[in-house]
Amino acid sequence: MAGGSEHKGSAVGVRSVCGFRVRWVAETGSTNADLLAEARQGAAPKAVLAADYQLAGRGRRGRAWDAAPDTSLLFSVLMRPQLAVEEAHLITTAMALGAVEACDSLAGVRPSVKWPNDLVVADRKLAGVLAESVVTGNRLEAVVVGMGLNVRTGAAPPEAADTALALEDVCGSVVDRQGLLAEILGSFSRWMDGIDKSENRAALMAAARQESATLGQRVSVEMADGLVLEGVAEELDERGALLLEGGVRVVVGDVVHLRSS
Repeated sequence: MAGGSEHKGSAVGVRSVCGFRVRWVAETGSTNADLLAEARQGAAPKAVLAADYQLAGRGRRGRAWDAAPDTSLLFSVLMRPQLAVEEAHLITTAMALGAVEACDSLAGVRPSVKWPNDLVVADRKLAGVLAESVVTGNRLEAVVVGMGLNVRTGAAPPEAADTALALEDVCGSVVDRQGLLAEILGSFSRWMDGIDKSENRAALMAAARQESATLGQRVSVEMADGLVLEGVAEELDERGALLLEGGVRVVVGDVVHLRSS
């Protein structure tokens, strides 16, 4: 969900949704990249940019994610939390939990959270979350957290058809994307309220453990340097890192759930 571009088509105005300022455009390169640029120019928090189509959408490690127009909920949110740089992952967690609750409330589908940033149903990907930060020195100036959530049948790229699915595939009825966005923002806002306080961060992580698809699973974790770790995922710590058996702490990595033979 990053990359840069000009908006194409006309925005559906700017409207207030759950205290957020929401703009919806027909097309852009990347909602994350657009809001990151605005964040660096001093934009206020709680700005939301949603798009019907992204020309340069991507996920972790720059992987391309090309959803067909009007099939997915594609949006990013600009926040300026009072958190340490190493706590930025809490924003990703809050967004993932917000989407879990919104899918349950609006569509009767309760996905699980695959660490670090995917929503899954029966281990098939429903949504991905990507947070990117603006950091000055050791200060977290802003976080832009974006989500791509498959809504309509056929939302996922053809090459991901066996590993991904859409919300309407599961619930069997039409889901309004703007209504779903409003539900997600409302729940996200509740999780973000007071996130600078230790008791609220503890409640957030307790919920993340409860909704986790990864804890208790034997996993393979590919690190950024190519090192691959394997073991049972035992815990999420207070900052959202994954703890494997033997006390191995993973802050960033790509997880594969291993199936028992």
